[in-house]
Amino acid sequence: MTTTDEIRSTFIDHFEREGHLRVDSAPLVPATHDASVLLTTAGMHPLKPYFLGQQTPPNSILTSCQKCFRTTDIENVGSTARHLTFFEMLGNFSIGEYFKEGAIAHAWKVATEGFGFAPEQIWITVFAGDPELGLGPDQEAIDAWVAVGVDPERITQLGRKDNFWQAGPTGPCGPCSELYFDRGPEFGPDSERPGDDGERHLEFWNLVFMEYEQSAKGELTPLPSKNIDTGMGLNRMAAILQGVGSVFDTDQFIPLMALGRELATAEVSERSLRILADHSRAMCFLIADGVVPSNEERGYILRRLMRRAILHGRKLGMEPGFLLAYAEAVEKVMAENYSELSEQRDVIRTWVAAEEEGFGRTLVAGSESLDELISAARTSGQEGISAADAFLLHDTHGFPIDLTLELVAEHGLGVDEAGFELLMDEQRERARGGSATASPNGEVSALDLAAAQLAKTGAPSEFVGYSDIEIAATVTATEAVDDDAFLLKLNESPFYAAGGGQVGDVGQVVTAGGEVGEVTSVVRLGDDQVILLTGLTLAPEVGSTVTARVESGSRFATQANHTATHLLHAALRERLGSHVRQAGSYVGPDKLRFDFTHGEGLTQADIGAIEDRVNAQILSNQDVTWSQTTLDAAKEKGAMALFGEKYGAVVRLVEIGDGNFSRELCGGTHVRSTAEIGCFKITSEGSSAANVRRVEAVTGPVAIGLLREHDLNLSDIANQLKTTPDAAAESVRKRLERLRELEKVAESSAAVDPAGVSAQATDLNGLSCVFVEVADVGGKALPDLADRVLGLLGEDSVVVIASRASDKVDLIAAVGPGAIARGVKAGEIVARSASVVGGGGGGKDSMARAGGKDPELTPEALLAARAVVEAATG
Repeated sequence: MTTTDEIRSTFIDHFEREGHLRVDSAPLVPATHDASVLLTTAGMHPLKPYFLGQQTPPNSILTSCQKCFRTTDIENVGSTARHLTFFEMLGNFSIGEYFKEGAIAHAWKVATEGFGFAPEQIWITVFAGDPELGLGPDQEAIDAWVAVGVDPERITQLGRKDNFWQAGPTGPCGPCSELYFDRGPEFGPDSERPGDDGERHLEFWNLVFMEYEQSAKGELTPLPSKNIDTGMGLNRMAAILQGVGSVFDTDQFIPLMALGRELATAEVSERSLRILADHSRAMCFLIADGVVPSNEERGYILRRLMRRAILHGRKLGMEPGFLLAYAEAVEKVMAENYSELSEQRDVIRTWVAAEEEGFGRTLVAGSESLDELISAARTSGQEGISAADAFLLHDTHGFPIDLTLELVAEHGLGVDEAGFELLMDEQRERARGGSATASPNGEVSALDLAAAQLAKTGAPSEFVGYSDIEIAATVTATEAVDDDAFLLKLNESPFYAAGGGQVGDVGQVVTAGGEVGEVTSVVRLGDDQVILLTGLTLAPEVGSTVTARVESGSRFATQANHTATHLLHAALRERLGSHVRQAGSYVGPDKLRFDFTHGEGLTQADIGAIEDRVNAQILSNQDVTWSQTTLDAAKEKGAMALFGEKYGAVVRLVEIGDGNFSRELCGGTHVRSTAEIGCFKITSEGSSAANVRRVEAVTGPVAIGLLREHDLNLSDIANQLKTTPDAAAESVRKRLERLRELEKVAESSAAVDPAGVSAQATDLNGLSCVFVEVADVGGKALPDLADRVLGLLGEDSVVVIASRASDKVDLIAAVGPGAIARGVKAGEIVARSASVVGGGGGGKDSMARAGGKDPELTPEALLAARAVVEAATG
């Protein structure tokens, strides 16, 4: 049997022999340059800057086996033989070298010689054209297929839906041609063709002829060069070559399916086993690539998968902890090719265990609630459950809507999805508090596009700012972007371009004539950069020499904060655990902000210990060194990498001291020794997102200024309190206690004021009635208050007062003679009200008293009292 690993090697080896450079799989979390998708869905996603001409590729022809994830297939997983959420995509890519003819020749050779398919087993589809796009049939592709020996009768033309490819709503796209494997007459008649609804032909390779870029408006513009992007699903090819009818019967999935059967104690469902096999792979790779469970974006996708897997595991009668067993099995099967599964083993186990335990606690209660809703719907003949009920399941029990849909569908019922989405929108709007935040659409700004075009002029600008902050440089290109603003490219630059969380440098460029321009932005373009210069009447001449000067104060404060961020990261991992990983950062001259994965808030003890650890490293005056090394060598040394960042073969390794405390891959600027940071102070800690915490801190003079300000404020407070700074906290505590006592007395006094209570009277069927809750009034004060209020209101009145304490509630009802004559009785009022709050009592028709032990239901008790009066007088 041809194994999945052998298929991967056959493909990659062919293209390496043909001069392609193999690039490692990028993480599932897209690099910061691509905001158009939440997760990597195709092999070309990590290569988009090359296809768009924004960066220079390491080689013009590339090949890879890329980790991919597609949310569109979640509902189909388990129900079909081939749908997966996580999968591996084999691909070959050409950036401006070969086009359709070359791509087709490679594909035919790999399919027939590499994988041994007979020509008569292969069918081809090509783009039939689309008037809306202004494109005709792809005759060039047809001719290329015929040239390699394909029978024209085995070439089918299909429309835009099947044979025009794009990676997302925006970005590179173009017509495509697909290769199909003919499974034989046992799967369908000879008249069946690719694109039909039958099962005879299985698509296994897609060749995208990338000629255009699609804007958010759907407009196509030609790319700088014609490119090739191909994709072959590894798992689907394994099913074909291993002669099995489903990807779940291939060698990668057999151990996971077997594990499910071993753990199941209830009747085995093939669909549930498949869902567990797929989702367990997906969750492990997502967590290994930096995603944590949450209710937003990538985190929600992960949580949705995990909870779906937990539900299906419970359906099969699996014991708690089964998801950890799946995680271990995934590592055994896949870690040889994806070492991150072993490297992040503890992180994966932490989040898997937390999610299974957390969701497991609510699953039983949620399932019971859902069962009741389903039973009620079937009894009453309804078609499904309401939007409000689905929202309650989501909001209270953490049931994702797709999970609810799946469960009710098993009973032939539906859900008001449109209504549910409206309720979700209302909740999101409340959470936003009315603020409007623009979401990234993945489009490149006009400034970035102009900078990218200018960057193509001449050799890349060499960054020398690690060692020099003022140099003489030669202008290699300029372009005006406004009356006094110019894009400028230098042969060498001391200015750091924003990246890795660190802000870009500011400074000046002084021309040969002495004119000073202000550097306001530095655009990063891979290993190149372009400077935005303002304040000049004319751009510096190309070829002239200028002085490029970084503003030293801003640079020094920024790099102190950057080194402190590395120390903070290490201290957090040391204190909280290895699951802590960077989830975002800001490093500027004013402060540092660090987002990291962690499931709960930091205690004051945590914050103090982390501050002490960082300051100890600062006081010990550790050297900060950096070196260039290979990515593999850095990983072997245990270097921390930033998730979502794209690294080349050669990386910059920053080490503090001997590197045992902190060793990270980082392209930012740093101090020469930790003592230069001065000191470190955390200013805030809180939640940034679900399972993501945020720490903000300051260093050096800013930290000293903050501490001085705190000291002055404390001294001022102490003077106002006429005490010393050390006793100020205790003095404030005592004063607050006294204030709370006075407030309670004041509230009580206001509540027992008969005039204040009588002012709340309303007319009810001709009677003046009061149904109110007051502060805790006990003993004789309560009937006295009711009697005085009745006196103010007159004979035709009813007064019901509830006096609520922390663990009980007293009820009093006073009824005037006129109201008694109409059938209202105080005893009946308090009897009904007391039953609501779990108590009892009684009295005369004119006045009665009762008590209860459930004060939380006091409002309902007053409503019950009102109902008694309405019933008697209606």
